[in-house]
Amino acid sequence: MLAPQGIGEITRGCDLARLILDAAGGSDWIFADNDVVVLAQKIVSKAEGRTRRLGDIQPSRAATELAGKTFKDARLVELMLQESDEIVRQKPGVVVVAHRRGWIMANAGIDQSNIAGGDETILLLPEDPDQTAASLREAVRAATGALVGVVIADSFGRAWRKGTTGVSLGSAGFEALEDWRGLADRHGRVLAHTEIARADEIAAAAGLLMGQADEGRPLLFMRGVPIRPSDTGASADLIRPKAEDMFR
Repeated sequence: MLAPQGIGEITRGCDLARLILDAAGGSDWIFADNDVVVLAQKIVSKAEGRTRRLGDIQPSRAATELAGKTFKDARLVELMLQESDEIVRQKPGVVVVAHRRGWIMANAGIDQSNIAGGDETILLLPEDPDQTAASLREAVRAATGALVGVVIADSFGRAWRKGTTGVSLGSAGFEALEDWRGLADRHGRVLAHTEIARADEIAAAAGLLMGQADEGRPLLFMRGVPIRPSDTGASADLIRPKAEDMFR
């Protein structure tokens, strides 16, 4: 894994494909088939102009009521409601939602860390991370000829474990969810239930170098990852349908 240094502040309209290619060139990284490019969700959101000013938000009655129960800023809660299809859990200080793209997450993924503009500026998640990943993959292929995988990574908490870990919001170029059912283990037993969240494993591994605070490494290249190339890989495959969600 290589996480290039010197990536500057990303602003609306930034050409992420050019950022990837320039960072690779500056690091003497020559792309090869099955390399994986990992981008932090935050730089994708910034490039897509997903920043909002809280002063521009008018809270609805529902947002005001929920803010009163959870002790949160009603303007922030209004954005959570706009970004979500369902409030899954709530208590003072916590709002867990089903994001409109299917993710179960706190605060609809709305963030204020590592964002210029002061306390009134917040950042929403990307509009369509899978599509963005596919577009970046095609840009790298067009420029270099290499068929790479792309992951857009974020950090999630989990209902049954403490702490956050990297997960894939979007991916392209490989099977995000690998089905190992029917394969044999080292003793010849046939695997009956095993599915591998490969895109999430990649995102978590990338977090070791990308970090969470002031590291300034929102872009990472990987080589040697055991991926299964695919033209249809997408992290939407990793979202468990509500009917199968025993925790809800």
